[in-house]
Amino acid sequence: MIELKNVTRRYHQGENAVLALDDVSLRIEPEEFVAVTGESGSGKSTFLHLIGGLDKPDSGEVLVNGLALQSASDKKLTAYRAHDLGIVFQFFNLLPTLNVLENVCVPLEFQGVKFRDAAARAREMLRLVGMEKREHHFVHQLSGGEMQRTAIARALVHRPKVLLADEPTGNLDAANAENVLGIFRRIVDDRLTTLVVVTHSTEVAETAERRIHLRDGRVVDLVPGA
Repeated sequence: MIELKNVTRRYHQGENAVLALDDVSLRIEPEEFVAVTGESGSGKSTFLHLIGGLDKPDSGEVLVNGLALQSASDKKLTAYRAHDLGIVFQFFNLLPTLNVLENVCVPLEFQGVKFRDAAARAREMLRLVGMEKREHHFVHQLSGGEMQRTAIARALVHRPKVLLADEPTGNLDAANAENVLGIFRRIVDDRLTTLVVVTHSTEVAETAERRIHLRDGRVVDLVPGA
């Protein structure tokens, strides 16, 4: 379970303070699919960074499966990000010197898993996202949609409890965006992880089980999804 309790986060730009999140309290249940929506500057990215343990609030609590991220040691945060968290970035962040299979294996190799065992799990994830026939291709040989599907496989390969996706269809055309949405639907149907997606896309938001809408750092709407 993900829980925010009275979370406030400010950023300082010179002498000015920007209020990114303003006393936000909410819960996301295990294996729920939530879309976080809002205009640019509404606090969406800050929300994602706090859940990912990439930032800390100025006040309040951020808890993920009982771990208080705001007070966790660096060692515990590193373990959380390595074992319990998967992140899908808008710009893919694949390693160009590795092929598809090797890219997907990276999170497991960081955990000390032998390549043979990592590759078996990676191939399972590549089948899930429809990339099993491209495992020996390099990044420059992939389309944008193929790169995003590879990134999703990489984010899932270590069986994270929480999967965060930051504008996962933002750089994709309509057909590839629909492919990514289909993968998210399978993830939800198979209950593989808790899925939190930050998006401007109406289609992505409507696919989610619930939508959290932010405005000026506050939750202004909690809407059931499809």
